[in-house]
Amino acid sequence: MEGETEALLKVSAISSAFMAFSRFSAAKFPPGFCRLLSLLPVISALFFLPLCFSSVHLRGISGFFLCWLAVFKLLLLSFAAGPLSPSLPFHYFLPLALLPVNLRPAANRRKPLHLLHTAVKAVLFCTLLSFYSYRERFPFFLLVLLYCCHIYLSLELLLAAAAFLAGGVLGLHLEPQFDAPYRSTSLQDFWGRRWNLMVTAVLRPSVYNPVRRRWGAAAGVLATFLVSGVMHELMYFYMTLALPTGEVLCFFLLHGLCTLVEMRVKKAAGGRQWRLHPAPAATATLVFVAATAFWLFFPPLLRNGTDQRALEELEAMIGFLKGSSDAILGSFGLL
Repeated sequence: MEGETEALLKVSAISSAFMAFSRFSAAKFPPGFCRLLSLLPVISALFFLPLCFSSVHLRGISGFFLCWLAVFKLLLLSFAAGPLSPSLPFHYFLPLALLPVNLRPAANRRKPLHLLHTAVKAVLFCTLLSFYSYRERFPFFLLVLLYCCHIYLSLELLLAAAAFLAGGVLGLHLEPQFDAPYRSTSLQDFWGRRWNLMVTAVLRPSVYNPVRRRWGAAAGVLATFLVSGVMHELMYFYMTLALPTGEVLCFFLLHGLCTLVEMRVKKAAGGRQWRLHPAPAATATLVFVAATAFWLFFPPLLRNGTDQRALEELEAMIGFLKGSSDAILGSFGLL
């Protein structure tokens, strides 16, 4: 724990210094190739920072924050196409660069969700963790189903915490991270409008829009899923420290192809005239996502025991927090 805390402080300080340099450098060069060249040293160095951690969780989280979101935001900054701008005050620039948050346009601001929603998800997550004590008795498909729920709830809580931190400290109005993905009525709806919207927000301007303008919407969709697959392979490398197998890339390419087929079928059926009842449509979508995850998404994590190490880390963290809270309550005579 002490070693990971030290690594976290070191990575936080280094990444903050990198963002300070990036803002300074972007202010000195106009948008374009020269600005991109000035930011390439920072972009390259960010890929090494997650390796400072020994924890599966911290390598995965820092990889997602720094090597995916921050890198793509810096690439967009190179061409003045993203949420970052050298004109932003540094205390806004820094969280927007390093946290999975984005400013919401003033015209679209809504009241944030009540804390009750987050509390309910936290309770569900803790309940789910209790089931892992019996995981050896579960059939494989049920274990994978639990992992699907685990990923959704953990991302919800993690991204909500990051958004709360940036919003609470800076008073920013922030984009939502998810929009009830369990209500998705199609793959296009799931990936484009409901699941991990922060990733969608950086992939759309950096990959989909440029490719679509040059080669059409179908190429834009495939390119976006291809890049997403490559980045997920990188995230898996950080978590497993094993060479990529290509299975996760195939998962996203398969979903990209199926999304294209879905779009063509809707278009052939008359666009808005294509309507399915939300209940069976959502069920079919989630079953397809879970089935393909069972086949391609989870095996690389299960194969070398990364899931087991992650659960052991969670148990250790829960034990540490319980011990700390007991010590604090005991010091006040409350135990």
